[in-house]
Amino acid sequence: MAKKNRHQPSAVTKPDTDDFYHQPGTIPGTIIIDADAPPSTIVLIDYNQTDAIHKQVETPEECAPYLDTESVSWVDVSGLGSEDILQRLGQVFDLHPLVLEDIVNVPERPKVEDYEDQLVIIARMVMPKKKKNHGFHSEQVSLVLGKHYLLTVQEEPKRDCFESVRSRIFKNKSIIRKQGVDYLAYTLLDAIIDGFFPVLENYGEWIEDLEEEVIMKPTRITLKKIYRVRRDLLQLRRAIWPQRNAINSLIQDRSELISEEVRVYLRDCYDHAVQVMDMVENYREIASSLMDMYLSSLGNKTNEVMKLLTVVSSIFIPLTFIAGIYGMNFNTEKSPYNMPELNWYWGYPVCLALMAIIAISLLLIFWRSGWMTNDSIIDKSKNSSNYK
Repeated sequence: MAKKNRHQPSAVTKPDTDDFYHQPGTIPGTIIIDADAPPSTIVLIDYNQTDAIHKQVETPEECAPYLDTESVSWVDVSGLGSEDILQRLGQVFDLHPLVLEDIVNVPERPKVEDYEDQLVIIARMVMPKKKKNHGFHSEQVSLVLGKHYLLTVQEEPKRDCFESVRSRIFKNKSIIRKQGVDYLAYTLLDAIIDGFFPVLENYGEWIEDLEEEVIMKPTRITLKKIYRVRRDLLQLRRAIWPQRNAINSLIQDRSELISEEVRVYLRDCYDHAVQVMDMVENYREIASSLMDMYLSSLGNKTNEVMKLLTVVSSIFIPLTFIAGIYGMNFNTEKSPYNMPELNWYWGYPVCLALMAIIAISLLLIFWRSGWMTNDSIIDKSKNSSNYK
């Protein structure tokens, strides 16, 4: 549940990628500032074919002179904790109140909205955590595309996947300095989509490890890992599915702010989004099959225990029968039919030897019938290559 300021109307947001929503009756355009949100910082990058500048500005008003120039101006705002800066940002960029609401009240569903002279793109960015098999970071990135400027607003100032784009700008690599602001928006969207691949690569390796663990030695911890993988993949699906549709709408809607040349690049970005979606769906199916495999492994383990108990019981049943007969101790003096073996000199050793012969014979019979082998144990050295 998101925390609210005391003077703000209440709002509700669910964890991760679920949508944000106001309480019924809230005035449209109301923004809710999370009390734990980091303070807002503004970085301006302005470039053309020959020059590029990079500076951190204190107020949104400092960006105003760059917005109507022929150069490309990228204003990157990180952090949603400064309400005054965000409100002034809306005034400088002439943002509709509903646009500012979508930017600040996170998380919103990825989408594209056309406001005539502005194109608003809501996207979700994911990055793998440093420790393997510990999930991923997820945050909302909002892009406002104008004629000569691009405004991006991020939740967190500490991390993003745009460093490669900044490097290409300042090192003047590729064609980014020769293109317009729409191409810059494409490169950022492409970086966001490509950021899903390292995350999915980690989950692919994790699923491979889980497959081997489920087959070799499944435990309750294994079950928790499978549930976590399925939950995380569901979150990734919720992030990439609407994002794919948003990129497709950029291609199909024919906005004047996006040139035909950039639409060709966006088709490649759309293909990457489809590829990510396919990988997520494949991993979800594998994770679901792992659950079935886990339950099957538990069933096999139970069968092995029952088989062992059956073997032990089968061996001791004839031994118990013999011991029970000779435990009755009928008096041989009353009748010659009353257990004459009780008076034999070698009666006790012969009885023990007979019981041992019966037990060994049953073990040999069970072994030759395949009952003594454990089907759930797999030689890891010989079969590990099958799971890689």
